[in-house]
Amino acid sequence: MARTALVVGASGIVGNATAELLIERGWTVHGLARRPNALDGVNAVVADLHDADGTATALKDVRPDAVFITTWARQDSEAENIRVNAAMVRNLLNGLPKPTGPRHVALVTGLKHYLGPFEAYGKGTLPQTPFREEQGRLEVDNFYYAQEDEVFAAATRDGFTWSVHRPHTVIGKAVGNAMNMGTTLATYAVLCRETGRPFTFPGSAAQWTGLTDMTDARQLARHLLWAAETEAAHNQAFNVVNGDVFRWQWMWGRIAEWFGLDAAPFDGTVRPLEQQMAGDAEVWRRIAEREGLVEPDLARLASPWHTDADLGRPIEVVTDMSKSRRLGFTGYQPTDDAFFDLFERLRADRLIP
Repeated sequence: MARTALVVGASGIVGNATAELLIERGWTVHGLARRPNALDGVNAVVADLHDADGTATALKDVRPDAVFITTWARQDSEAENIRVNAAMVRNLLNGLPKPTGPRHVALVTGLKHYLGPFEAYGKGTLPQTPFREEQGRLEVDNFYYAQEDEVFAAATRDGFTWSVHRPHTVIGKAVGNAMNMGTTLATYAVLCRETGRPFTFPGSAAQWTGLTDMTDARQLARHLLWAAETEAAHNQAFNVVNGDVFRWQWMWGRIAEWFGLDAAPFDGTVRPLEQQMAGDAEVWRRIAEREGLVEPDLARLASPWHTDADLGRPIEVVTDMSKSRRLGFTGYQPTDDAFFDLFERLRADRLIP
């Protein structure tokens, strides 16, 4: 039976991977974005979720069996994050034609559910690791909670099922994305190779030596589709990571080797990428011109602030996926291969030399 999906944020890391998987599985896919990319097989829906009336107009003929919400808009404060991002989810779900049959809505959030928002990131009393879904919400304002509440309210009103997906740092390809560690590290490695600077781990000793995990966008896409299609996963919140764990002191060397670099020794000093890469825009532009790269604007490829937030955390962050495993999700993705696959794709698409 033909199935139709709406991927919200289809031009982003998660949305792109989700749209690709759905098309591969035979779904009809509508991709909503303010500035949609040209994705083969995706019907572009141009809409700004800040505009309730415009969103409803854009969606008036879209009747999806499943909706995948994979976008958010960063603001200057958590209060504004809550106001803006809750309204975006509300405008989306209010703007969709009411379901006439089964519908599933999947919301992608993340581990800030357990770690707190950027204003209070990794501070205060945090749940014990590995993070488990039953640990619940922190007693702090968080736009993830506000987004969830909008989904829950609309589900009660309209009768659809839902799932919430909490990835760790996502590895995947998207240009202009605000949270993009994989491409950020790729551009940093290229810049180190170009300038002869040491390939220095930018983060904390806790991240260097402690265990961690990550989430490949393709793994997250498989998890989203699994939850939409699995009745036992409906009306549930899930963690989703690759399934392996590692220490950055090992992974940093793996990434260095891929780029033909030696990993610099780590002395315990935090050296944020936002500082290290502050003057690199013109260097990158010269590299792009010389190598025929398609994106000369470093700011559209790298998000040092977000990578610094992840790699600078003073605590170990590991995620439990037992809930998904018990319900039958068996997806697995080695994280080093996830990085290497991304680097190969960036090179093939002429985004890095």
